[in-house]
Amino acid sequence: MRQHRRLSSWSELWLKNVVVNMPPKTLTLDDGPTSSSSGDLTSLLSDQLLLLVFSFVPPPLLFSSAPLVCRRWLRLSGHLRHRLTLLDWSFLHQRLPYRFPNLTELDLLPASFVCPSFSTALLSRGTVSVSLDLYVDPPVGDAQFISCESISVGLETIASNFPNLRKLCTVAPTVSDSGLFAIANSCPTLQELELHGCTDLALRPISVFENLQILRLVGSVEGLYSGPGVTDIGLTILAHGCKRLVELELSGCEGSYDGISAIGRCCVMLEELIISDHKMDSGWIAGLAFCGNLKTLRLQGCSRIDADPGPEEHLGSCPAVESVQLQRCQIRDKRSLHALFMVCESAREIVFQNCWGLDDELFASAAICRRVKLLNLQSCSVLSTQGLESIILSWPDLERLTVISCNNIKDEEISPALSGLFSSLKELKWRPDTKSMLATSLGGTGMGKKGGRFFKRRILPGQQRLKGKPDEEPS
Repeated sequence: MRQHRRLSSWSELWLKNVVVNMPPKTLTLDDGPTSSSSGDLTSLLSDQLLLLVFSFVPPPLLFSSAPLVCRRWLRLSGHLRHRLTLLDWSFLHQRLPYRFPNLTELDLLPASFVCPSFSTALLSRGTVSVSLDLYVDPPVGDAQFISCESISVGLETIASNFPNLRKLCTVAPTVSDSGLFAIANSCPTLQELELHGCTDLALRPISVFENLQILRLVGSVEGLYSGPGVTDIGLTILAHGCKRLVELELSGCEGSYDGISAIGRCCVMLEELIISDHKMDSGWIAGLAFCGNLKTLRLQGCSRIDADPGPEEHLGSCPAVESVQLQRCQIRDKRSLHALFMVCESAREIVFQNCWGLDDELFASAAICRRVKLLNLQSCSVLSTQGLESIILSWPDLERLTVISCNNIKDEEISPALSGLFSSLKELKWRPDTKSMLATSLGGTGMGKKGGRFFKRRILPGQQRLKGKPDEEPS
């Protein structure tokens, strides 16, 4: 009987065929042990060749399995990781530069919160999870960051060890700006920066970032932490310091017409502006007219658009705007929505997603935009079929239409004119009624019939049928 030799290690099993079928000339000896007496055939491969083999392994499998084999695989697999989210601030100084020396994208936000000594609850907001101190009043909405000195020292450590960094997410140190200065001077390839807890003073080093193209400023996050935020002073500093910006996001920031207009005048390359949960003063919409190359304007999670946009003759317009997107916004003021579409009258794409209060009267403001080619409506439950039809029939260039989960739009209310428009569209996604979507998806399964197929009433002996006669014996 043939006896099979037992493989002595998992790494030998994983690379058995690779090493056996590899031509001898491709094998190079490593500085380590050259004998295979230990049973690990990967010791015959150099670090460069083993890294080449690792590069063909899917990243999720590589980063979860390879570090468990041996210390060498642990060290080499870290060389191939380019993106990391830090969870423990102490790891940054002790092991991060040696464990992952080739990082290009680094997120420091989860590790920047103070972890309470005793915590039994965890608060998650988006991709961030924070431990709560239940003995603090209130326990939610006032998460504390670590000291500014610790953040600055950590940023200096990153600047000295990761010169090829391209994307960084961190808390903005308000007291000491030496950390951001070190990042700007030592990481010339940095193109994307995200600053949380940002203030006007924290933006002083922003002018040193010469190649910065994408910037996100977060002044406060509702339910997570609060702060003074960014005002017109900070926006003016930003405008004069980052003239090569292509994309800018302002989240939880203050400001007004002065700050927005300063950005439009100085950041001539700005193409995308995202405003989330803003606290801006009245009249900021008029400042958008100075953004000559702006192509995409997106409002996210805003409780209001503009309390007082001002006279229509002073609004101006953005001639290059192509897309206007409103996501999770409360739309209740017709005047502010009308002013927004007047400034963006050249838009070709209009998107409403999960917007509260969008009725027929408010949606009629979109008729100002005469060159619309794409309309996307999702979860706008107040808008009716007649309100939709009256506007889209006035758009001769409309090519793509998406209507999803708009329960007040009914299939039986579609007119012949609207049906004819549907036949001429290049793309149509029509699923307005969630109930009809559920009925279609459950068709043929037997579900949705009060459980008649899956749950049958069992009559025990001695019991009577509800619909039978009292003296009738159960079958």
